[in-house]
Amino acid sequence: MLGTADMKTIPRLLARLALVGAPCFALQPVAAQTPIAVKVVIVSMFEIGEASGDAPGEFQFWVEREGLDRVWPFPHGFRDLRSNADGSVLGVVTGIGTARAAATIMALGLDPRFDFRNTYWLVAGIAGVDPADASLASAAWAEWVVDGDLAHEIDAREIPDDWSTGYLPLRRKRPYEPPAKSDEGESFRLDAALVDWAYRLTKDTDLGDTPGIKAKRDAYVGFPNAQRPPFVLKGDNLAAMTYWHGKHMNQWANEWVSYHTEGRGNYVTTAMEDTGTLQSLTWLDNAGKVDVSRVLVLRTASNFDMQWPGATAVESLTGEKLAAYSAFIPSLESAHKVGSRVLHALLDGWDTYERTLPGKRD
Repeated sequence: MLGTADMKTIPRLLARLALVGAPCFALQPVAAQTPIAVKVVIVSMFEIGEASGDAPGEFQFWVEREGLDRVWPFPHGFRDLRSNADGSVLGVVTGIGTARAAATIMALGLDPRFDFRNTYWLVAGIAGVDPADASLASAAWAEWVVDGDLAHEIDAREIPDDWSTGYLPLRRKRPYEPPAKSDEGESFRLDAALVDWAYRLTKDTDLGDTPGIKAKRDAYVGFPNAQRPPFVLKGDNLAAMTYWHGKHMNQWANEWVSYHTEGRGNYVTTAMEDTGTLQSLTWLDNAGKVDVSRVLVLRTASNFDMQWPGATAVESLTGEKLAAYSAFIPSLESAHKVGSRVLHALLDGWDTYERTLPGKRD
């Protein structure tokens, strides 16, 4: 049995052996690997089971339909990466929540196997949707991504009578106290011209329809956009680690996004990761590793974020579960149908888009 002193000595001996052996390795230079210049990264947030061949999550349609058959071990991220044969299209799954998203994207951005300096990042995932703006399986391109976690909060039973909420912006003393700040990561604005280009390219995409989602949306009487067949729109995203639900939370989301964008953003989708992704890409841009102006966020509606008229928030929430959302498969289909049009437009126009963003040129 080794004593404590032995346990401390072993690592030192190994280190000395490594130093002794170092010159030997130095005499046998290893050919430097040229990093693969990635054209597009597909960012998914979760997968169910395997990456292909079983029940799909957000990642599977991209793997199966875009030929992402090459596996890249990625122990410093959420799960292994997948790419096409030449590595020009790379897929990553961040894991659920802003923390995992931030960690995974930072790890990927610093991975020496890849060159992301001219890469486009396409976040494509499912979301809850505001029935005032869109219907199930609709697809929304975000220009603003707002964080729903950075805040102060007091218990609902102690909210002053003249306050609409007990949820306060960070470093503010009352709800929605101006001016709004974003220096802690409260909001991110994507390149407006690039977002407009993606919207114009995809706005007429046929997203299909099903009897199941029609039956769900028919219950939202008084919400004309909720009762439309799936469509493509522009709409902003609120990212928060808590899966919230209900009409009062919907009102808060609208006011929160309006506050943090100074009235320029319109809350449409809710998700749980995108501010983490944007924060890491912003810092990677500072380090010259990526170009954060090349990011697109597409969210497709798997469920409404609030109850239908006559129902309670609890009744509505209990009917929504992962892989059993009202429009789970249709929303996955919409994400690929819309997102893949952008992917292939970027690849087909790469001679131009490698250096010039599409929206700047068109």
